[in-house]
Amino acid sequence: MLHRAFAIARIAVLAGAVCCAFGQVPTVIQIDIENYAYYYADNPDYSKLAGSQQAVAPVSTKTFSSFIGLADIVQVNGKPAKGTWSIRATTINYTPTPQPGQAIADTTRNFFTDWVWEIQQEDGTPIGTIMATGLGFGPPPPGSPLGLSPTAASSMAITGGTGAFLGIRGQAGFSAITVTGRAASVSEDPSMRRALGGGTRSFLLTLIPLASPAILSGNAGPLVLHAEDFSPVSSKRPAVPGEIVTVFASGLGPTNPGVDPGQAFPASPLATPNSPIQATVSGGSAQVLYAGGYPGATNVYQVNLQLPPTLQPGMATLQLTSAWQPSMPVQIPVGGAGH
Repeated sequence: MLHRAFAIARIAVLAGAVCCAFGQVPTVIQIDIENYAYYYADNPDYSKLAGSQQAVAPVSTKTFSSFIGLADIVQVNGKPAKGTWSIRATTINYTPTPQPGQAIADTTRNFFTDWVWEIQQEDGTPIGTIMATGLGFGPPPPGSPLGLSPTAASSMAITGGTGAFLGIRGQAGFSAITVTGRAASVSEDPSMRRALGGGTRSFLLTLIPLASPAILSGNAGPLVLHAEDFSPVSSKRPAVPGEIVTVFASGLGPTNPGVDPGQAFPASPLATPNSPIQATVSGGSAQVLYAGGYPGATNVYQVNLQLPPTLQPGMATLQLTSAWQPSMPVQIPVGGAGH
């Protein structure tokens, strides 16, 4: 494997010079959902729950009624993904200008609600879960991404997460509601949700991680090495366009197979991240050939990537992304193809 060919025990020589550049790098991600249906708790007869194979409209959607909804996650940042969005809500209908049956308030919100995104890669590999709580619909809170809906954004605080999103904080809201969700009764069988159809929506989430992915540094600068001989990329020996380089990083998230927190990665089988790992060099995509936990190390990952063949000579900006969360960028020298 690439790992065994390029990463010899010389990491032990570098280990003493490694600086773990942990930090909080806020980022905004977009999650798109489809087939959204929400089921109102309108039938107290438990024997009638989830029984009808046909669409059943709810008896009431008035103020103080409650529902549970779910939808399919289909994209994250424009890339195919899988997973489930779940919502638990109580209708509140806050408004300064209420009609009969609405709740008078200084603010405008429709629901008191909890949101959960359980995100998977396209092949079903679990990545992690993000949880949020707050008030649905109405204007976005101050400091939100400008792309949120001005009238249906919601005011949701991200309270935590699991997997690649462990310790996450932030805020979330709707950026677009392309097709309104389908309201149903709890007597409708939810196994028919996709067949009966539902709404489509997009969210923008501002994520503030406990610790962002980071490209590690040593005394001589970022730990970016020539893959062919494991020597540092430097001004004396810069990288060249199209070259394969090895990058050492931290914070790339859980792996498969997993390890207990604080324990070293195994040598066999190699521990590869559950999350999608991406790399950019001076704004262009770089192909990630391998990413995995370094055997015997704790929270140190090796990433082998191929620099774009069109990369121009000079100082290039290298950045890694794990679970759509970016590292701080670092600068590496790049020479001409014949350097």
